[in-house]
Amino acid sequence: MRQTRRDWLKGSSAVAASLGLAGCAGMFGSDETDEETGTPTDEPVDGTDEAEQSSGGDGGLAATDVAVAAEWNAMRTRLWNAVALGRAGSPEAGAGVAQATFARFEEASGEHNAHEALESTSETAYEEFESALGELRTAGLDVGDVGRASEEASIGSDQLHSAQRTRVGDTAAQALDLQALGARVADAAMLADAGAFEGAATVAEAVLARFENAPVHGALEAAEGDAYARFEGGVDAVVESARSEDAASVRADAETVLTAAIDGSYRIAPAEAVAGSGHVAVFQALGWDAAALSRIGGPSTEFAHAAALTVYRARVRDAVRLYEAGQTAAARAAVEAVFAHFEGARAHEALEEASEDAYHQFEEDGLAALSTAIDEGDDEGVQSAVETVDDALLTGIETLGTGDEPALLEAGYFRARLADAVERYDSGETAAAAAVASGLFETFERDEAGFHETLEHTSEDLYHTFEEEHLDGLITAFEAGDDGAVETHASGAMDALLSFETTAGSTAQVSAVESGYMAARGFDARALAIAGANDRAATALEDAFGHFEAGAGGFHEALEHADHELYESFETALSDARGAAGSGDPTEAVRSFNDRAVEAIYTVVSSAGGSQSAAAAGIVEDAFARFESARVHELLEEADHDAYEGFEGALGDLGTAVEDGGVSAAASAFADASLRAQFAVAGAPDAAPVGASDADGGAETELSGGPNVVEGVPEDADHVVDMNAVAFDPAELTVSAGDTVAWTHAGGEAHSVTAVEDELPDGATYWASGDFESESAAREGWEHGQGAVQSGQSYVRTFETTGEHAYVCIPHEAAGMVGTVVVE
Repeated sequence: MRQTRRDWLKGSSAVAASLGLAGCAGMFGSDETDEETGTPTDEPVDGTDEAEQSSGGDGGLAATDVAVAAEWNAMRTRLWNAVALGRAGSPEAGAGVAQATFARFEEASGEHNAHEALESTSETAYEEFESALGELRTAGLDVGDVGRASEEASIGSDQLHSAQRTRVGDTAAQALDLQALGARVADAAMLADAGAFEGAATVAEAVLARFENAPVHGALEAAEGDAYARFEGGVDAVVESARSEDAASVRADAETVLTAAIDGSYRIAPAEAVAGSGHVAVFQALGWDAAALSRIGGPSTEFAHAAALTVYRARVRDAVRLYEAGQTAAARAAVEAVFAHFEGARAHEALEEASEDAYHQFEEDGLAALSTAIDEGDDEGVQSAVETVDDALLTGIETLGTGDEPALLEAGYFRARLADAVERYDSGETAAAAAVASGLFETFERDEAGFHETLEHTSEDLYHTFEEEHLDGLITAFEAGDDGAVETHASGAMDALLSFETTAGSTAQVSAVESGYMAARGFDARALAIAGANDRAATALEDAFGHFEAGAGGFHEALEHADHELYESFETALSDARGAAGSGDPTEAVRSFNDRAVEAIYTVVSSAGGSQSAAAAGIVEDAFARFESARVHELLEEADHDAYEGFEGALGDLGTAVEDGGVSAAASAFADASLRAQFAVAGAPDAAPVGASDADGGAETELSGGPNVVEGVPEDADHVVDMNAVAFDPAELTVSAGDTVAWTHAGGEAHSVTAVEDELPDGATYWASGDFESESAAREGWEHGQGAVQSGQSYVRTFETTGEHAYVCIPHEAAGMVGTVVVE
């Protein structure tokens, strides 16, 4: 069997990694040859005439080529960021970085974007880079295999470096390679900050081995000055400091190495613009370092924001309950109180940054419209506004949360709504209680916030216990007025949900969810008291107090450990609210308790991961200080003052975000500002592919879907799967025979939904977007633009044959965009 180029690349990278030379293959003048071209692998991938590109110093290089090559350097450092997180014991976070990198690459737009530039430079390098980036996540970090992840990072980095050499020539590529090596040593400092000293030493040793075998080694050694000695000696010092577990010394030594790499790059680059553009990309890399470090440890501040937003979902439902009870003034006051609280909340800016549309939808089309509808007694308007509020908040929650976090928060919200349903049943509102439970059942079935699939994936026993045994049973008990069955099924469902939380989430995550749940119970008690049911209001808060004292999934101990003073004030506020609810209007006491509960959310989250946030902020602060005295500071300011201002402003915003939340959005914004600055310093300020209209728009209109691709999402769809940039959400979906599934385009470029023919159940008819009769036909059709699901469209399929149906997105299969539909 003929060995493919990719097999060879994997094998050579594996050998290199085993020798501590991760990423050496094909970069450093070895004697191996490319089987397809017969040329040494150290040559440019497409055999471009280097002399024409690199001779003549400044005049021999196109400014846009220089800027693109610098952007590829930033992408190389992100590959190693992902691996570094794996070495720090956070492979899930590393996998998230890899997926985000792929998404950014796929979504790049503009004439000179990194995606199209790589594809036009070398289709081989482009395909092997995408494949390596996908396998870095799916075959490496997703399964905890850091060694395999390192191999794939090496392959991906090699392909980008080879494309750099083709695009800008040997000398410029060597300068960029030196900067990339310096940035990798910064990863060692990041790992030391996280306490992963062995990983820090491994990274530094690998960098030294790469440097010793790289063409840039000789170039730097021959250059004027002492950059060579400072670089090599500094890397040795990083290794020694890491072995001594001295984080401060590792960071100081890494700073020496990075400074030497930057100084050396200006010495060996064919033009100042080359080193300068790459220098800006190094700052972009440092920004990604800070974002990566903030992922290590406990949940992020974004999760705390999402938990705080979940409380608003419950509070708005309580306002509607008051409206339905004829308490119009109290209902309007409840909505106004939500608005007032949100205006001063930490989650306010977080929602606006996560989704400006959701932010305006929440405030204007949601809360404001709800208040008006309550005043006018408009039942339909009230219902519509509540749904708008809920949709907006869910958008924010799903954007701010990562992994299972939205599902965990959904479980807490379900607990609050189930408790509310029981209260309504106890008040004699049997039909209303059944309606709440039925609504939750429908919400669960449509997999809101990924809750259904996450619960089933976490524990099939809990899934069946919650849905089939208790939630379904609770609806029947409500409708039958069976008090005993209501108590049994309500407590069973609540216990199953809490068990899911503690199984799927960390103590900090569960604590945030449960603090929000208890805040929601406070507002339930307020609604009961206003309706005159003071005894039941007091009982509701007494039950909440008992839940907290019993542990609340670890929340009690977590809060006491995180902040004892807040713990005591939390208990006092809850006790005060309980007392007020039993004798009158507890509104102020409940709001005071809510303040303590929201504060507790942020406190337990910060306590679990605050140390890494501080270290991440330190990286940004150091980068800002470095930039102020950097050679590229003046180059950028002179090249494009607006780009300079934007770069500094975005870097400052990133520093704020790593402490206050919104890291992902801030890091992406800083990367965009860096990209604009890279083009400016390279000499092409007007050519930066940032903020340009979608360059793929024309190409996308040439694609076609087929008879089973429709506009929008059909109303009769039983299940909806979002097709994000490089992932199906949910990736695994369980349906019943006869159910209809709609896959809707939710982000990125055009997608396909293509069944894997060999993995269909016996007797199943082949299916794919484009209505092809076989997988081979579907793949051939995609090559001709057929079977595409584009923005605003959905692919629809009704399943009749039971079993597991595996499928892929053809253009993003290498990134791990695969899914399964289980038909029961």
